[in-house]
Parts: sequence; C-alpha cells; structure tokens
Amino acid sequence: MANGRNERDGQSEHDAQGEPAAGRPEVAVTVHDHGGGVRSVEVPIPDNPLGHTLVYVVDTDRGPVLVDTGWDDPGSWDVLVAGLGGCGTAVGEVYGVVITHHHPDHHGLSGQVRETSGAWVAMHAADAAVVRRTRETRSERWFSYMEAKLTAAGAPEEHVAPLRGGRRGRSLPGLSPALPDREIVPGELLDLPGRRLRAVWTPGHTPGHVCLHLEEDHPDRLPGHGRLFSGDHLLPEITPHIGLYEDPEDATVTDPLGDYLDSLERIGRLAPADVLPAHQHTFTDAPGRVRALLAHHEERLAGLRSLLQQPLTAWQLAVRMEWNRPWEQIPYGSRNIAVSEAEAHLRRLVKLGRVEQVAGSEPVTYVAV
Repeated sequence: MANGRNERDGQSEHDAQGEPAAGRPEVAVTVHDHGGGVRSVEVPIPDNPLGHTLVYVVDTDRGPVLVDTGWDDPGSWDVLVAGLGGCGTAVGEVYGVVITHHHPDHHGLSGQVRETSGAWVAMHAADAAVVRRTRETRSERWFSYMEAKLTAAGAPEEHVAPLRGGRRGRSLPGLSPALPDREIVPGELLDLPGRRLRAVWTPGHTPGHVCLHLEEDHPDRLPGHGRLFSGDHLLPEITPHIGLYEDPEDATVTDPLGDYLDSLERIGRLAPADVLPAHQHTFTDAPGRVRALLAHHEERLAGLRSLLQQPLTAWQLAVRMEWNRPWEQIPYGSRNIAVSEAEAHLRRLVKLGRVEQVAGSEPVTYVAV
C-alpha cells in the first residue's frame, strides 16, 4: 500500500490497475488501507450521486472476508475484481461475505462473488426475509401493492396511473437478489477465523440492517472501543433514508424511524474509536455524530408537526418536506421513496402522540394534536 495520507479522512490511498473482463476497457481502482488487515475498494454505483460503495476487505486466517459487495453491474464487478487485486488477493480467494443490509449497492454482487469463490453469504434474518419475499413475489403483485399504497397516501392520478395496465406483466429490476446461506445473529461473533467481529442489530434504514463491531485494538491506538463497520446506519455527512419495508400480506404497523433512533443511541454508547461507513469516508467521534443525527430528526419531526396544523396526506406532506432538490426535479421512483419516508415520520409522530389520523378521511390525512 502507498504511504501517502488522505487529509480528509486519514486513510492511505492506492490506485491499482486491474485486469478487465473480456471486451471491457481497463479500470482505475482506488483502494484504501485502513491498517490492521482491513482495506476497502471504491465500487461504483451507476448513475447515483453517492458515487460508490466502500466494500471492505478483512484479512482472516481462512482468506479475505468482504463486508458488502457493491452494485450488480458489469463495470462495478470489474472494479471489485481489480480492487481485490490491489489488496493483494483475488475474488476466487474470498472466504465469506457479510452483508450489512439488502440494498443493491451493498448486496448486488454477492451472488457473483459466491459463484466465483464458493464463499458463504451472511445476512440478518429480517433482511433475508425481504430478499426472499422479493424473489417470490410476482411483479404484478408489487405493482398492485404500490398502487394501493400510493392511492391511500393521496398520490395524484397521474402518478398512480403508470402502475396500472401496460406496466403490469413487465418485470421489475432487482427482483432476484442472492439468497444468503448464513444468518447474522445479533450479539454473536461472525465466522472470521483470527478476528473478532461482532454483529450489532441496527434496524431502521432496513429491518435487518447490522453494524459490525471489530473488537480489536485500533492499529493507530486511537482511543475508543475497536472499530465499527457502520453500513448506511451511521454516515459522516449524510442522513440515511428511513422508509417502509412491509410485507404486502402483513398488516403490522411498524415504526422504522423509532427503530432507527433507538439503534443510533445503541451505537453511541458503543463509542468505537473509528467508524468505517459504506459511503463517503471514515471518521471518529461516533457519539458526536449520533447526537447530531438525533438532534436533526427531532428538529425535523417538530417541523413536520408545524406543517400538520392543517390536515395533510402523506403525499402532501412529502411535497412540502425539504429534500436535496425541489419536488419538481425529483424523478418518479424517488418520489415514491420520499412518500415512504414521509409515512415513516408520520408513524413516529402518531406514536409520540403529536399527530393523529383524521377519522374517516380517504385518502388518509393527518393533523397535529
């Protein structure tokens, strides 16, 4: 690894050239050496402002174990393969894959890694259930479910209409993610021979999101308790999306934002010396970042309650919420995600007794109390 330091995140950087897949050009790869037998590869996410997923490569006595794998795309695969070469190993030598959560920029390449190396793939049971449901549910059922959900949320007809008719029968992308073959059990050590990596269940961003606590001395002797692979749960500059992941056949009312806030406090108490997130860059002071996120969500909930001095549907609330761009510039699919996040916040406000549903309203409206 190169000895130069990245002033922003304190990591070593190394640019490695890997062998491309046949017919595709060479790829430039950035590998970060975090010390102590931990490296990361920047695996690109196509057409996404996040840019890349940090796939961590953890040395063990049985070979490298990956924390996440990146997006299922040929170019992303080429970068992962080349990046493993830059780490001094190869995809065929991978012993295992630990998935922080089921999203495609984390779990997308897991199946291809397993096919190439014979590695096991581990995931929390709650996210494994989402993967299984996604594989088993026909696309027509998803379209029906989304149509009903968006109609109940007050979406206008022009937004709901594309879910009907002609689009039924078409397959949706990302409906065949790899089924994991091992379960991540919260509180238990994972199968990383020679290492101590313990699972910490942190639901919210997804039902089965896990952080992974490397219970070892920090290689630079930073104060704190080991290092934390935080997935999307704790990021240095981004607030992760908190939405709904529900079984169309299950009427249970969940509270994902409440789960997320509780999980944040758990990580704050853990106080790791260093946080290794799935996006952006590593950082210290996890408790400080947790406090900032808790304050952000409390402020946001207060702001939404102010908007609800008049009855609003989830769609109307989403239109009025602050996003990273004006509502008019948010594309179709992202508007669905925004409505899901608005609903998650409404559920939290209802549970806190700050907001209630308006009896008999259709579509459902909410008002502050």
